[in-house]
Amino acid sequence: MSNADQVRAEFTELWGQLASFWGISPAAARAFAHLFTLEEGATAQELREGLAMSAGAVSTATRELREWGLAAPVRQPRSRQVQWRVETDVERVVRTIVATRKRREWDPILEHVDRWLPELSGSKDAESVHVRERLETVRAIVKVADDMAQAFLRGGVVEKLGLSLLVKATKRRAKRPS
Repeated sequence: MSNADQVRAEFTELWGQLASFWGISPAAARAFAHLFTLEEGATAQELREGLAMSAGAVSTATRELREWGLAAPVRQPRSRQVQWRVETDVERVVRTIVATRKRREWDPILEHVDRWLPELSGSKDAESVHVRERLETVRAIVKVADDMAQAFLRGGVVEKLGLSLLVKATKRRAKRPS
C-alpha cells in the first residue's frame, strides 16, 4: 500500500467518525472522503472495493451525497459506467453543509417554536409559563446559530477575507516545521 493509499484510508476513517458533526451518515462521509482524495472520482464498483462496502451501502451513500449537493454522477464517454465525483472546493463544501443543516434543522425548529410561543403567551398557568420560558430559550439559542449561519452564507467577514484564503493560509501554516 502506498503512502497516499494509507493516508487516504486513515482520512476516510476519520471523516466517517466525524460524520455526525455535519449531519450525514458515516458511510456517506467515508464515501465523500474517499472520493475527495481521488483525482478522477470512482465508479460504484471502485467505491465498493476501496471502502469495503456493500453495493447497497455504496448506493445509499452516493444517493445521500447527491441529495446534499456534494457528489454527482458523471457518465463515462461510450460507456454505461457512472463515475462519482465530489465537490473539491472546500469553501463550497462547507457552505453546502451549513446551508443544508440550516434548512433541515434550524429552520424547522424556529418555524415550530414561532408557532407555539403565541399559543402559550395567553396562558398564565405555571406549566404554560414554564414551557414558554424554555421554548424562548431554545429559540434564542437557535436564532443566534441561525443568524451566524446566514451571515456565513451571505459572506460577511469570511467573504471579505475569503474562506479559500483562510484554507490556503492554514495549508501554508501546516507545511511549516514545528
